[in-house]
Formats: sequence, C-alpha cells, structure tokens
Amino acid sequence: MVNFVLVAGARLGAWAWDEVVPYLRAAGHGVHPVTLSGLADKRGVPAGQQIHVQDIVDEVERKDLRDVVLVGHSYSGIPVGQAAERIGDRLARVVFVDSSVPTDGESFASAWPDGGAELKASIAENGGFWPLVPAAHYDGQGLTDEQIARIVGGSTPHPGASLTEPAVLARPLGDLPSTYIKCLLAGAEPSDDVAKLLTSDHWRLVELDTGHWPMFSQPRELAQLFLAGAGE
Repeated sequence: MVNFVLVAGARLGAWAWDEVVPYLRAAGHGVHPVTLSGLADKRGVPAGQQIHVQDIVDEVERKDLRDVVLVGHSYSGIPVGQAAERIGDRLARVVFVDSSVPTDGESFASAWPDGGAELKASIAENGGFWPLVPAAHYDGQGLTDEQIARIVGGSTPHPGASLTEPAVLARPLGDLPSTYIKCLLAGAEPSDDVAKLLTSDHWRLVELDTGHWPMFSQPRELAQLFLAGAGE
C-alpha cells in the first residue's frame, strides 16, 4: 500500500480529486487530497508559496504517512516538488500532472513572458489574488459543459504571493523519482525545463490524451496512471 497525497492546481481545492479518489481507494491505497491555504474551504487564510509547501509537509507528517506518492497538478507542482525533498525517506515517488516544476530561486511567474509582468499586474489589480477565469478558458480541453461548470463553480481566487515567491530547493529536482504526465490537448511537448529533467534516469514521461484538468475529464485513466506508477 502507498499513500497518495493529491494537490490540485491554482484556484482549486481537495474537492477537485473527488472522482479520482474512489479508484485509488478501491485498489487498497491511502488517499489524502489536500486543500492549500487560501483556497476553497481555507479561503481567507494568508498564503505564500512556502506556506503551501508546509501545508503538504504537514499533511504527511501529521498523519505519519509512509510510502508517499506526492501528486502535483498545474501550479501545485511547484510546492509539491519542494515538499518532496523535505519529507525524506517517506517519499516513494513524485507525480507531476501537466504541471509547473520548481526551479531554485524562481517563481511560478518567472516562466511567464516579461517575468510575469502581466500576471503580477492582474494580482495587484485584484487585491493580491489571481482572479477567476470565465468558462471559455476551459474550452478545447476535453471537458463537458457540466465538468466546466463544476470547475468554475468550485474555484476560488488564488493567493498571489504563492505565484510570485521563489522556490527553494536544497538539491537537484532530477534526483527525485518522478513521473511527468503530459496532457496532450494542453500541448504535445513538455516545457523546456521539464524536458531537461526528463533526461534524468530518475524521471519518466507518460502521455494522456486529454486536457489540462484530467481529474475531471479522465479521472479513471488518471487514477490508472497513478496506480501503474505506484507499482514500479
């Protein structure tokens, strides 16, 4: 048995994994979806990136989890990648789901054009939060209208500091046993930083023929990939 710790991307909470969780539990594994500070039912809690890292570490340590598979989707790959090296021998594997990956000294915004100037302006104009996006933002990603409505209805503005604070890594991310799941409707090729990490013997690439929110569009297939990776 392994323990899956699931962290969804920007604007989402633990609820985003509701359709994935039953498949993992049916296979006999522990499943622990995490809501990061400032989001969903934790809305209103002050939150920067290092607080999000600590949210994940605290979940593992508070429940004394072992054989942990940390899963980070989209933005949450950045705090998950940092938390992975901080939980030591509790870690079995990291799974990055179509996600950003942390680079020491760089932020989520750093990968954006002009160093994230437009993103930072949006955060400043919206009281320190990355605002919600309209339903049309999710078009072309393999989602039904009902699934899009669920995402939009459950989303909360994302704490801006978590997107602009730099990551802190003590050792190369390529040293961690990792799987990167590339969702093909969001772009066929991994980003340059991910492609570089995939040259490591510790990393492997898996492709999923769906969009950027596979926990909604293909929850069963996503769970199967998690289970396949846990069996390695």
